[in-house]
Amino acid sequence: MNYNELVKDRIYIGGFEDAESVRDQVDIIVDLRAEAPGVEFDDVSRMHRPIVENADQQEESVRRAIDEVVTAYQNGKNVYFHCNGGSNRTGTVAAGTLLSLGEASTLEEAETKAKNVRPKINIKPELKNVLKELYSKN
Repeated sequence: MNYNELVKDRIYIGGFEDAESVRDQVDIIVDLRAEAPGVEFDDVSRMHRPIVENADQQEESVRRAIDEVVTAYQNGKNVYFHCNGGSNRTGTVAAGTLLSLGEASTLEEAETKAKNVRPKINIKPELKNVLKELYSKN
C-alpha cells in the first residue's frame, strides 16, 4: 500500500499507481494530472480536475480540485485524490483540503500535517504561492 490517509477512513492521497488498490474504499477518485488519459472504474466515480504545473493562473484549477474533495467529503463520500507520483499537486490539494476543513489554521501547519501523512509531499513554490493567495482571502 503506497497511498495514505489524509483524514482517517475518509480521504486518501497518493499517486496514480495506487488508484486501483484504494478503489474498494472510496466513492470518488479525483485525478489531478493534466496529462491524464481516460481511466474509468465501473464501481467508482472518477473526476478529472487537472492542475497544470508551470502555468499561469493556476488558482482556479487548484480551487476547483480542493472544492471537489471538500464537497465530496461533506456529502459523506470517501475520496482518493492523486497526481502522477503523489508529491506536488497531491500535496497542494492535501494542504488546501486541511485548511478548508479547519484541520489546520496556517499553510505551514497544513503542509506539515500533509507531510506527516505522506513524507514524499513536496509542494513546489509556484503552487505554494497559489495556496497563499487562495487562503489569504479567507
